[in-house]
Amino acid sequence: MTETDAVRRPARPRVRERYGRERRAAYAPGGRTWLWALPPLAVLGVLFLHPLALMVRESFSGGTAAYRQVFGSEAFVDALVTTVTIAVGATLGCVVIGFALALVVAFVPFPGSRSVARFIDVFLSFPSFLITLALLFLYGTVGMANGLWTGVTGAQEGPFHFLTTPWGVLLAEVTYFTPFVMRPLLAAFAQVETAQLEVASSLGARPARIVRRVILPEAYPALMSGGALVLVMCLNEFAIVLFTGAKDVVTLPMLVYSKAILESDYVSACVVATVNVVLSVGLYGLYRFLTGRSSRRARAHA
Repeated sequence: MTETDAVRRPARPRVRERYGRERRAAYAPGGRTWLWALPPLAVLGVLFLHPLALMVRESFSGGTAAYRQVFGSEAFVDALVTTVTIAVGATLGCVVIGFALALVVAFVPFPGSRSVARFIDVFLSFPSFLITLALLFLYGTVGMANGLWTGVTGAQEGPFHFLTTPWGVLLAEVTYFTPFVMRPLLAAFAQVETAQLEVASSLGARPARIVRRVILPEAYPALMSGGALVLVMCLNEFAIVLFTGAKDVVTLPMLVYSKAILESDYVSACVVATVNVVLSVGLYGLYRFLTGRSSRRARAHA
């Protein structure tokens, strides 16, 4: 170790200590840096927190009678079960399919892989109802699949009618939300050292073992963050359910629409909307807590 290194090494703790003092001073009551937080907090309060507070206040306009009435209705219970079931199923499907597709795009060399990765970025900007309309053109009552079936067999109608069922909603949500899992995974895969993969392969590890022991621990946080995002978005998805025409599939957002627009029962609509917000935040918090623990265990065993 040179004399210069001996001088520089003890200086690092002092630099960190000085940086910590400056940071604490900036956020101290006498500091001025915290003033920069006021504009975004004001915008957040006006555009989000204030309408949310008005919605909650409206839901309690008649005390807790509206909550008792809504919680006691069969329509609310069915909508709650349907919302959670579809959201969890779509999230699992997106995580599994998104992970598999991201592995192929990132590690399997094929012509056009970069174009596919760029298309995923473009796909994220598509509205959800556009994907649903595409599925309707393919599998709708007068879609291409049923048209081919009737043209070949001469039948009056085709066999594909699943889009108006929960399976159709699940397919549409998995199709639309899978790229939201793939995008963070591709960014995480780009940080994986190829030397690790080459060493593992040279030692005789099979592809499945390499994925499980090398790639998955590195990509696990990105996979879980993408899954958490999809879970919240599926809980609040409205356009896909509406455009599939699944009349028997009533989720909480659809119930809010029905109460507010069709029945003009704004108090009940606010009650259901409040429950939907609490459910989204609660499940997201639980999801992040469980995945955070799993992520720490994965790093410990890696």
